[in-house]
Amino acid sequence: MIQWENNEHKIPIKSWCADADQITLEQAKNLANHPAVKDHVSLMPDAHAGFGMPIGGVIACENAVIPNAVGVDIGCGMSALETSLDAGRFTGMAHLRKIIEAIKRRIPVGEGKSYKEKIEWAGFEEWRSAAGGGVPPWWTEKGDGLDRRNLGTLGGGNHFIEIQRSETGGVWVMLHSGSRNMGQRIASYYHQEAKKLNGGMGIELPDPDLAFIPADHSLGAAYIRDMNHALSYALENRRLMMQHIKEILAGFFPDITYSLEVAIHHNYAALEEHKGKAYWIHRKGATAAKKGEPGIIPGSMGTPSYLVEGLGNPESFMSSSHGAGRKLSRTAANKTLSLEACDAAMQGVVYDRFGFSRNRGKGGEKLRDLSEAPLAYKDIDAVIAAEEDLVTPKVKLTPLAVIKG
Repeated sequence: MIQWENNEHKIPIKSWCADADQITLEQAKNLANHPAVKDHVSLMPDAHAGFGMPIGGVIACENAVIPNAVGVDIGCGMSALETSLDAGRFTGMAHLRKIIEAIKRRIPVGEGKSYKEKIEWAGFEEWRSAAGGGVPPWWTEKGDGLDRRNLGTLGGGNHFIEIQRSETGGVWVMLHSGSRNMGQRIASYYHQEAKKLNGGMGIELPDPDLAFIPADHSLGAAYIRDMNHALSYALENRRLMMQHIKEILAGFFPDITYSLEVAIHHNYAALEEHKGKAYWIHRKGATAAKKGEPGIIPGSMGTPSYLVEGLGNPESFMSSSHGAGRKLSRTAANKTLSLEACDAAMQGVVYDRFGFSRNRGKGGEKLRDLSEAPLAYKDIDAVIAAEEDLVTPKVKLTPLAVIKG
């Protein structure tokens, strides 16, 4: 761990990220000078620049919540499922291809992809009841219809479904997804309201993207209620997808059974006690790692992922990384990586070939979308090694087939 404590910021920055770039460090300094942030700022080994706050950052706020310190994909997280299968049951890559094609036919994959019919879920009515029968401005009939059709879908970007092999030859399923469009609408609305509130209070912030809301303010209570709704939605979203996958695998392997299942969030805020004080701990692209707590730290597509157990380190507010972390922005990856190198990095893994991005080359030619290729991400094994005082690796999983959003 690296610790910075100087006159540039009022509280220390503690970092497990040895290669943080200048923008990430500036964002960490802004947090360390924020009036609502207390004790210290933690950067996980996968930290990289985000919107207002670094992804892979953890902070403690006293009676305050910062919408952009949770992020726009509220409740984004992981699920991992252990099956009774042995990897030898797959007869080859063509067999795996049939399975992932069956999954794609059942689960809408990609940005803007959803079910045609609305999905029923009691959580919608429970939230309306908690809101007193009224609805906040981020809610619309159109948005509600989208949320109901999006439930049980993967989304785009770095979201994925993988079939994986353990070091002992067992088969696991892992998926990464969040609250889809709902989280973005909640985050955007409350961030704008927080900016108005801070302006009216005459508060100067190190970065306007870090506008905050007192937790005991009516607006703060509403954000916490709606954030928790998005967390429940994201959890149900992953549960439904995993249920579909269980049924699909049972169609290929009628004798299959399922045992351990782990489900976690990595974009949220929670009221926790640390060092004898109650804080709103914000984990943006970070995973809770309380002592003995199970966690999931995925690599990039084509690289290993880990199931871990938390060590409860107070210096990270009992947190760990949420993945490998980007080393190249999406634009930089598309402009600098080669298709040949990215295909080589996926050797032996069943996946859909890289499509085209919206970026154009210097001559105006279309560029491949290589933004999710392994070469755009940090080395997951180096990330795990950097946080040996935060988590203990328990299971290493290597991808056999991957579906990207």
